[in-house]
Amino acid sequence: MKISARNVLSGTVLEIKEGPVNSQVRVDIGGGNVITSMITSDAVADLGIETGGKVHVIVKASEVMLATD
Repeated sequence: MKISARNVLSGTVLEIKEGPVNSQVRVDIGGGNVITSMITSDAVADLGIETGGKVHVIVKASEVMLATD
């Protein structure tokens, strides 16, 4: 796999909250850190993502959004 993004983290899927269109996937990337990703429910099925499975989290800096309360 070759990609242009430089921030690639490997982790284990902790939880999947599936919705009719999008799903929330929580990934343990180690060191007590968890990343949550929203992807389509179709992508979860197509990629075979399952709780306990290994995945790569790819973060492109220009596509990160932050929010405050």
